[in-house]
Amino acid sequence: MTSARPPSFDAVRVVLPAALMKLFPGAPRELELAAADVAGVMAALDMRWPGMRDRLCDSTPRIRRHITVFVAGERARLETPLPPGVEVLIMTAISGG
Repeated sequence: MTSARPPSFDAVRVVLPAALMKLFPGAPRELELAAADVAGVMAALDMRWPGMRDRLCDSTPRIRRHITVFVAGERARLETPLPPGVEVLIMTAISGG
């Protein structure tokens, strides 16, 4: 009998917005996670800090409009695949006036 193992993914570097540090004490500004796509990053963050995904994504599901995610410097969506070792930068909107 063989055991079913979840697929393994290579680690990616995730940089979180400073605003989340206030909402989720103990969350680091930068960390490594194993994920195949941006949605996997969101799920992994929510596993470590429950409620974080709700701050980053809406219920449709889609990245919230005041949040921007970049993968290797390019704007990304939840279904954007993640090559091994890539940087995922999550940013909040900056308002000015």
